[in-house]
Amino acid sequence: MGEAAPAEVDLVREAQSGDVASLGLLLARHRSDMRAVALGILGYCPEVDDVVQEAALIALRRIGDVRDPHAVAPWLRTVVRNACRMHLRTRKAVPVADLEPLVPPRGEPDPGEILDRHATRDWVWRAMEELSPNLRLVTMLRYFTEVTAYEHIAELCGVPVGTVRSRLSQARAKLSEALLATANLAHDDVAVLTEARRREAEETLRAARQGSFAEALAAHWSPEVEVTWSRGKRTKGFDYLVRAMERDLDDGVRQSLTNVVAGREVVIWETDLKNPPEDPFHCPPAAAWVQFLEAGRVRRFRLFHLPRDTGVPGASH
Repeated sequence: MGEAAPAEVDLVREAQSGDVASLGLLLARHRSDMRAVALGILGYCPEVDDVVQEAALIALRRIGDVRDPHAVAPWLRTVVRNACRMHLRTRKAVPVADLEPLVPPRGEPDPGEILDRHATRDWVWRAMEELSPNLRLVTMLRYFTEVTAYEHIAELCGVPVGTVRSRLSQARAKLSEALLATANLAHDDVAVLTEARRREAEETLRAARQGSFAEALAAHWSPEVEVTWSRGKRTKGFDYLVRAMERDLDDGVRQSLTNVVAGREVVIWETDLKNPPEDPFHCPPAAAWVQFLEAGRVRRFRLFHLPRDTGVPGASH
């Protein structure tokens, strides 16, 4: 006689404690019910599976919000209904951070903190590594950085907006499959990797302020690095990047690190740019440093400046 299936309440409790196999099994059990809810709201349309996959990713990140383990089924249906409403409202996918709260605020940590606290983050990143480089990049940008608008992702990646939509749709489908396939595998400690990359970023930016930016880049970047700038300009090597940084520093611009997203092959730094009072529009307000690694060194690099809300263009470098 086969082993009895684990009780749902036990699965929820184990999932909330960080057991990724339990969370994977829980989502698999409810997938057909979640799809039925989406079909009831959206009808038979190509977007149904996208919305269900989006809801599964949201549920994965917010499993800690479930107060009553006996009520996980209605909670998951609420997640799906919320995702459907947002889809109908915007007709485009919405980042996790933009979704309406599913429960009243309780001072709980945000989804990113939940992922940091549990092994779930390592599971997600193990599954992310199963995606192709193109799918992985748009997913990292959309869900883990401030570069969430389709047009900004398209500009950064150098592809049409329609391609971004298509890649995100493919990524959600493949990520759902990869999450279930990798639930019982060993996962790298992403927190350790991210912390190492954060230290590297902070040391590099500090070196720039101290006049040793070139030396800091040489420690981790290929001397033949291919650089793509915000407006499509391309250079080779990091000499031009060093000169641009020196010019900004001489003009009184300062960068502060706000976020680091680290995979094995792609690392993204996000920075805020503070302009001098006498030249408030010298640079755009924020930047994303997208680094593509080969053999542990940065081989390709794209710098993207987030535009101002006011529409005033920043200076190009």
